[in-house]
Amino acid sequence: MKKDWKAIAQHTLDALEKSRRIQERGNILEDDILYDAAIRNLQTLSEATQSIPEEYRTKYSNIPWKEISGFRNILVHNYLGDIDPVTVNAVIQQHLPALETCIQTLLKDN
Repeated sequence: MKKDWKAIAQHTLDALEKSRRIQERGNILEDDILYDAAIRNLQTLSEATQSIPEEYRTKYSNIPWKEISGFRNILVHNYLGDIDPVTVNAVIQQHLPALETCIQTLLKDN
């Protein structure tokens, strides 16, 4: 049975909110526990976005859906040690706000 994409989109928003709260608690560049929590939430939201219907991903082509999915694989498997706290922090600060706005809009409009 295929899960309702709206429930999964809400799950994505929950992970985005947790990411914001993690940042409010401290600097993931200095606290390995916060860093691990940030990684976990990025994995969750990256995987969840794969369930957003293709028609909506196409409509919001400004969101790098394929890269988000690929980032999940890097986070989970840490290919060749390609991930570090600086990169994770940059992703959170630079890319999550647009994703959050997009998911909120999708849920509101559909």
